[in-house]
Amino acid sequence: MYDAATTALIAALPQPVLLIDMAGIVKSANPNAVDLFGSHIKGAQIRAHLRQPDVAGMLDRVLGGAHRGSANFISSAGSRETVWHVTARHVDDRTVVLSLGDVSDIEAAEAQRRDFVANVSHELRSPLTVLSGFIETLQGPAGDDVVARGEFLAIMADQAERMTGLVADLLSLSRVESTEKIRPRTVTSIDMVLKATLAALRPQIEAAQITISYQVAPDIADMPGDYDQLVQVFHNLIENAIKYGYGGGRIDVTAQHMPSMPGFEGAVLRVSIRDYGEGIDPVHIPRLTERFYRVDKARSRDSGGTGLGLAIVKHILSRHRGRLIIRSAQGEGTTFDVVLPCIPSATISDNPEQ
Repeated sequence: MYDAATTALIAALPQPVLLIDMAGIVKSANPNAVDLFGSHIKGAQIRAHLRQPDVAGMLDRVLGGAHRGSANFISSAGSRETVWHVTARHVDDRTVVLSLGDVSDIEAAEAQRRDFVANVSHELRSPLTVLSGFIETLQGPAGDDVVARGEFLAIMADQAERMTGLVADLLSLSRVESTEKIRPRTVTSIDMVLKATLAALRPQIEAAQITISYQVAPDIADMPGDYDQLVQVFHNLIENAIKYGYGGGRIDVTAQHMPSMPGFEGAVLRVSIRDYGEGIDPVHIPRLTERFYRVDKARSRDSGGTGLGLAIVKHILSRHRGRLIIRSAQGEGTTFDVVLPCIPSATISDNPEQ
């Protein structure tokens, strides 16, 4: 029924492709389709393998006379799900060609976009609601109450600052993502990065009455890196240690050169930020770099956190081919290790987060 040219053509296509007759029987399948469905797919009823309602309905319409149709089909292999976009089109009045394109990444990106928009909307809605409520109150009788007006304006200023911080972090995250695939080549002093960061955070450190232990050799090797982005990394990490490790009264900042480390080619720099606070339940650690993920939502918002700081850190380190390692136990504090390659050609393995 199908000549050698047709068989060779569908075999050359990169996606799974099947030819079926008007009864839904598979007459030909290319190697990718055989890999997906198994060798028994040839001669089988396609409806038996694509039994999900959307795809089954689409097949009924096309085999019933519609010129073409499409629907999504989800296949599972262990814990991994793949989303296939199935397209069916008539070749002639006796044959339908069925192709499957893997759209898992597109679907995942769209789901992330929806979640991101929902989270941003939620994060902005709360302070906007507070501001609207206080503005309405101040426009009424409370406008003549000097004490209440002062309290309300202070709260409104805090909420406005919270929104400003959120917008700033969103813009920062967008900039970082836009350059994530461009490897930095300029040479940077990690000692200068850390000292500049601590100088900028000095008011917060003094207000929290925290002692900083700084153990970084002045002659520690320079490394390829974006100075401003690395300052942002350590600003976020040290600021987190100040906010959430305050009970310990001390933060250790150390850096050391290591000739090798699993997952890297060549020497690396490991910078550790350790606090002595209450620590983090290990169950939260794998999700800490997710956008808007907070261990303690109330405390994070009260302290001005946007839930984006560690997500920004993750993307900057990805650009630098680095790794963030988080170690913590409740009651024992938390350590954030930043590992950065010392040479431009150094690369990291496919699973950079631990």
